[in-house]
Amino acid sequence: MSASPPDPDAADKTAVLASYTSMWVEQMKAYRKASPDGTKLADFATLDALSAFERDLAHMKKNNTVIRGELGHQPEVTALDVDAKLPTATVEDCIDLSKWQTLDTKTNKPIPLPTAQPLRYVATATVERWDNERWMVTEYQPDGSRTC
Repeated sequence: MSASPPDPDAADKTAVLASYTSMWVEQMKAYRKASPDGTKLADFATLDALSAFERDLAHMKKNNTVIRGELGHQPEVTALDVDAKLPTATVEDCIDLSKWQTLDTKTNKPIPLPTAQPLRYVATATVERWDNERWMVTEYQPDGSRTC
């Protein structure tokens, strides 16, 4: 019985997932205080993805909310093109909100999720390798209609 041949894209897939995971670590730091200040979010997310996260943070600040708990993830690289002029990967992630909580900072009380919000749903990210060889999340699209 022979072992499967090694995946020639394994190192790139690992780098893509490391960047995606680091983005979420920094994003959770920002969500816990409704501000990107003091985080390295811009080191891992840019363009549309960073703009969307900044809109979320502005909305949270306006509504006096922060996040507590943890967000579950099961990211997987579902597409990778390292030969393109701009190497690109697609990451699909099963987002799990079961240990995530929105907190009203004025009352210090939790705010329930909307009833239509699934606890687990698919999000898709586009990740591009830029000139400095760093993989950057350029698009992030949650899809509440796709449960996982």
